[in-house]
Amino acid sequence: MKKLNLNYDDIISMEHLLSAWREFAKGKRKQNDVADFEMHLMRNLFALQSDLKNRSYKHGPYKKFSVFDPKPRNIHKAPVRDRIVHHLICQVLIGYFDKNFIFDSYSCRKKKGTLKAINRFRTFLLKASKNNTQSCYILKCDIRKFFASVNHSLLLGILKRHIEDDDIVTFLAKIIGSFETSGKTAIGLPLGNLTSQLFSNIFLNEFDRYMKEHLKLRYYVRYADDFVILSDNKCFLERLTPLISAFLSQELKLSLHDNKLFLKTWASGTDFLGWNHFPYCRTLRTATKKKMIRNLHKNNNEQTFASYYGLLSYGNTYNLKKKLSLFSYRNI
Repeated sequence: MKKLNLNYDDIISMEHLLSAWREFAKGKRKQNDVADFEMHLMRNLFALQSDLKNRSYKHGPYKKFSVFDPKPRNIHKAPVRDRIVHHLICQVLIGYFDKNFIFDSYSCRKKKGTLKAINRFRTFLLKASKNNTQSCYILKCDIRKFFASVNHSLLLGILKRHIEDDDIVTFLAKIIGSFETSGKTAIGLPLGNLTSQLFSNIFLNEFDRYMKEHLKLRYYVRYADDFVILSDNKCFLERLTPLISAFLSQELKLSLHDNKLFLKTWASGTDFLGWNHFPYCRTLRTATKKKMIRNLHKNNNEQTFASYYGLLSYGNTYNLKKKLSLFSYRNI
C-alpha cells in the first residue's frame, strides 16, 4: 500500500494556512468570532503557525449547543483558529484518502451526497430485482451512536498505516484527542468538526472494505452510519447480520442499532435517507414533511422555500409541492 508521503513542516506553511482560512471563512465573515479573528488576520495566522512549528499547538475548548434534526443532537463548536486547522487537515488529507474509499460511500465526499446515494440505491434495486420482475430484499442497518463511539486508539492505528510522517500523526492525535465522550476509554468524534466527517469515513472505510472485499457484496450503499444491502435471497441477508455485527464489535468496537435493523421487500417500501422507496415511486418521509411545514411556518423566505422545493424534485411529490406553494409569496 502506497502511503501518504507528506512532510509536517510543509503542510503548515503560510500558503496552506491562508488557503484553509479562505475556505473556512466562506459565508461566515459576519459572525462575531470570525470577524474578530479577521481583524488581525495575519497576526493571528502567524501566531497559529508559530504554535504549529514549535509543536506547542493545543486545541481550544468546545462550545456545546443542541439542535433538533429531527431528534436532539449535541453540536460542539471549536474556536476559529482550531476550525482553520480542521480545514487545513482536510485539505491535506482528503486527496489521498478519498482514492482509498469505495465508490458506494456517499457521505461528505465531493460529487457524492444524498441524491447520488438514493439514485444508486434505486439502480441496485432494479438490478437485484431484474427490473422488478422478482422479489428484492433489503437489509437496512444503522450503527448505534456512531460518532460518540469512535475509538481514538483504533482510528490513530488506521491513520498510522497510511501516513509516514510521525509528526503528522502526532498532530492528528491532538485533534482527535481534543474531544471524548467517555473518561475511561478515549472515544468519540464531535458533531460539528469538519475533521469528524473525514475521520468517520476513514474509520468506516475499514468496514466498507470488509463488506466489499471479504463478504463480496455487490449491492451495498453506505451514507454515514446508515447502510443498505440488497439481494434476491432473503436467507443470504439473514446470515449476513451476525457477520456484520461481529466485525463491527471485534474490529471497530461498534454495534448495530437493534431498533433500526430491518429486512424488507422493495414492494413493502424501505425508508432510506429520508425517502420511502417503492418500485414505482419515491415519497418523502412523513417526519420530514412535518418538519418542512413547521419550518416554513417559522421562516417563510424565498431561500428556504427554494431549498425545500429543490429537495422535492428528488421524488414523487406533486401533491406536496402544491401544498408548499401556499407558503410562497411567489405562489409557485
